[in-house]
This record gives sequence, C-alpha cells and structure tokens, in this order.
Amino acid sequence: MSGDVLRNGTRAGCGGINMNFTHSLLPPVFVIVFVVGTLANVWGLRSVCVSWKNIGSINVFMLNLGLADLLYLSTLPFLVRYYATNSLWEFGQPFCKITRFCFNLNLYGSIGFLTCISIYRYLGIVHPMRVMGKIRTRHSAAISALVWALVVIQILPDMFFEKNDHSKPLSCFDTTSNNLTEAYLTYSLAWTATGFALPLLIILVCYGHIVVVLSRKSGVNPLLKQRSLKLVVILVILFSTCFIPYHVLRNLNLRTRILKLDGICRRSFDHIYLAHQVGRCLACLNSAINPLIYIVGNDHFLLKLHSFSQRTRQSLSSLTGTVIYRKAVEVDTRMDTRVTMVQVGE
Repeated sequence: MSGDVLRNGTRAGCGGINMNFTHSLLPPVFVIVFVVGTLANVWGLRSVCVSWKNIGSINVFMLNLGLADLLYLSTLPFLVRYYATNSLWEFGQPFCKITRFCFNLNLYGSIGFLTCISIYRYLGIVHPMRVMGKIRTRHSAAISALVWALVVIQILPDMFFEKNDHSKPLSCFDTTSNNLTEAYLTYSLAWTATGFALPLLIILVCYGHIVVVLSRKSGVNPLLKQRSLKLVVILVILFSTCFIPYHVLRNLNLRTRILKLDGICRRSFDHIYLAHQVGRCLACLNSAINPLIYIVGNDHFLLKLHSFSQRTRQSLSSLTGTVIYRKAVEVDTRMDTRVTMVQVGE
C-alpha cells in the first residue's frame, strides 16, 4: 500500500473526517460576521432611507443588497449553535433547509445585485447620453424583482436535496448526503456557471471598459472617477476573497467525496476539506464587506465625507500653524531672556 493512493474494489469509504477544525473555526467567524455585518448593514440601510428623496437608481440595488445580507445574518446564531455543539442540529430539517437557502439567497443575490450596479455604472460612464433620463427608479425595482426571481430559480433545487444521512440524522449539511453527491456535483457545476461565472464575466467586461474610458477621457468628474475606481477595488476584493475560493473549493470537495466513495483515498482530500471550510468562512464575509458599497455608491454620503475631510484638514492645518507659532514665540522669549541676562551681567 503506497499511502498516497488506496483503491479497493468496492465502494468502501476512506475513514471519517476530523471535524474539530470545522467546529473550532466556524462559530467564532460566524459571531464576528453577525455582529459586524448586522451593525454595518443597519447603518447602510439607514443611510439609504435618510437620503431616500435623493435616491438614485443604483441605490435600489443597494437596498436589496442590504436586505439580502440581513436575511442571511439572522440565521447565523442558529449555525453558531449547530457547530458549537459538534454538528448537532436541534431545529428540525425544514428549518435546516431554510437556513441553507438563506445563505445561497444572500450569496447569489449579492452577486446579482453587484452585477446590476456594475452595468449601471458602465452605462452611466461609457454611454451617459444614451441613458440620461431613461433609467428611473421603477426600472431598477423591476430589475431587482427579476434578480430575486432568477436567484430563487437557481437555488430552489437545493431544497430538494437531503441535508443529513442515516449515520447522522441530526446533521444539517451545507451540500447534501453522500448518496446524492454525484447528482449534487452536476447541479453545483451548472449553478456555478450561471450564478457565478456568467455574472463575473459581465462585471469584468463592464469594468474593463470603464477603466479604459476613464484613462482616456480627461474631462471626467474627479469624484466620479475616484468612486468608480474604488468600486472596482471593492468588487475585486469581494470576488477574489469571498466568491472565487468558495465556488472552486465547493466543487472540488464534492468531487473528492465521490472519489472517496469509490474507494480512492488521497491525503490531499483532507486538505481540500479543510480549505473548503475556510472558503465557507470567506463566503460569509461578503455580508460584512458589502456595506462598503454603500459608502462608494452613495453620493450624499460621499459629499458629506468629502466635506468632513476638508474641515479636518483645515483644522489640522490651523492647529499645526498654532503650534508652530507658539514654538516660535517660546524661542523668541528664551532668546530675549538670555540677552537680558547677559546685559545685567555686564
């Protein structure tokens, strides 16, 4: 037996998975995401509501983005309880499926609304005259409803897969049981292509063209240019940190589960499982990172932030000038004192 690959003629398993890493990693991460994400999204939604009269078409997508985040964040306390009690689900299988459904709804809803924001930014910068006055809030609301419908259609089949098996009846799997893994992998690959790869391609095309246009045009509003570039940075962080690792590792982990059921065992399979758990943590971070979109996309907030930074710089400049003046006065005073002492001594 080589120790690297072991093949039995039967569908024998390769031994159990050490769940200690999962039980140690996920609860604290979920707690942090729940606290930070809830506070950030409540603040973000409040900023949208306060400036509702000045709301733009993109802000409708931000509103839906925040609602999707809060929906998922509301399920995290139950998942913290689940992983803190060694994967013992106490809330029934129907609610287990609802919890997993909320995660997927948030994940793919976020990708969908970020794609809509990118398309709107593209149209506003590359084709401003064509869309001026033609895109209204009601159009954004209709597109948002369409995004929700498409996301639900994509993730609804997940509800029909078992989330436990006979050996672990009180589990709440994030994918499905072993006997349905092959079917789930097929579904997951199609899901990844339509719910992740296609939106990513659209976003790359939009922002690639935006960067080219902004680099060539000299008369672009500096605030608009800065905002667009910041949005590109945030989307790069979101996709490279939260979305890409999760989708790659989810499908890779499903494939290793199928191989293990076929009796093919490799040491790397355990590392893939551990990496998949890290990918799940990174995916849930999007609920805490998404509120950055509020900052970049909210014109009213950006103007207030710009005004505040100007006042801060002026205050610091004034304070620095006062300190320099006082030091100069102190030096002059010490010099006068020394001169007076010298004269007295004479």
